[in-house]
Amino acid sequence: MDLITILQVLDATVRLSVPLLLACLAGLFSERAGIFDIGLEGKMLVSAFMSAAVAAVTGSVWVGLLAGIGASLVLAGIHGLASITFRGNQLISGVAINFLASGMTVLMAQSWFQQGGRTPSLRGAARFNDINLPYVDQLKDVPVIGPIYADLISGHTILVYVALACVPLTWWALYRTRFGLRLRAVGENPAAVDTAGVSVIGMRFAAVAICGVLSGIAGAYLSTGLQAGFIKDMTAGRGYIALAALIFSKWRPWYALMATFLFGFLQALALRPDLLEKVLFVKVQVQLLDALPYILTVVILAGFVGKAIPPRAGGEPYVKER
Repeated sequence: MDLITILQVLDATVRLSVPLLLACLAGLFSERAGIFDIGLEGKMLVSAFMSAAVAAVTGSVWVGLLAGIGASLVLAGIHGLASITFRGNQLISGVAINFLASGMTVLMAQSWFQQGGRTPSLRGAARFNDINLPYVDQLKDVPVIGPIYADLISGHTILVYVALACVPLTWWALYRTRFGLRLRAVGENPAAVDTAGVSVIGMRFAAVAICGVLSGIAGAYLSTGLQAGFIKDMTAGRGYIALAALIFSKWRPWYALMATFLFGFLQALALRPDLLEKVLFVKVQVQLLDALPYILTVVILAGFVGKAIPPRAGGEPYVKER
């Protein structure tokens, strides 16, 4: 296997990992505050639709991105209202959001565009285009380093670099700021935080809002960066895979990066079945490769990757003692 082929697989890995990474970090903020969010899938889906629809109408991908984030925040607010204010079951609320998004996006797409639940194809300024980093032309002919810089590090959309930058930013916010200390404390012992004079409800709503923003960016990337428009159920279970990656990473940002890259690598292999055939000398069915990320999700959720202990107050509504 030559260097170019390896770089092509790794490039596809990075591109396919971005929505998983953003959704995983979104769930990390929410669950660290004690709010389990099964609705990542639904928020990504509604954001993917809204960003593609608005970008198609306005011709501006940035307006589409804002619309997608706004749509995701609406669903995040509904989830927060149901699980924090009304102290409802967080898992049921998340599942309801997924069902709502799945049906609503197709219905709205068909009503607006009459293209079988799709949006028009996005072109030009209506989608995120790849950008080249400085000195690509000067370095691309340098052996090994040049192709790595030109084909792997450079040539991605801006949302790819935003997603990668979110990893150290998340680590810094959670472990080096007062906000992060309070957020983690709310997920472990909300009564102690309340005693210290910090609003548990306010912190949890802040975490749900951050989750909404990151999920919105993930969904917008799917339809305006990774693809050029919205199609029915285009998230394809990525929200659930992100939750599995979150458990796999034990709710830690840097581990989340590695976990989502693993899932992205499996998805990238599904696009190149010929590579495994060359390595294993056995023809591998494409359907099996497509199923690998979901098989790994089941393995992780079944507990075969070691004990993962969630925040102690996760999933429990907080009732202030009088």
